[in-house]
Amino acid sequence: MVDKNDVAAVLELIRPSLQADGGDVRLVDVNEDGVVSVELQGACKGCPMSQMTLANGVERILKERVPGVTKVVPADL
Repeated sequence: MVDKNDVAAVLELIRPSLQADGGDVRLVDVNEDGVVSVELQGACKGCPMSQMTLANGVERILKERVPGVTKVVPADL
């Protein structure tokens, strides 16, 4: 099982890069299958590149640093 605190800590490392572009990320949930739900905020919300940001940035880094993370998806709010 993925520790939500570990995911949150890694998101804190990613956050400054997103904030530099006027965006941000908020952790919504981590399920038992290792799927992390996040909400992109600010300039990242609705940005045409947001899917690439999730896949090539947030997901890649979380998978590297947090054992058990399988996927990062946008939260259905």
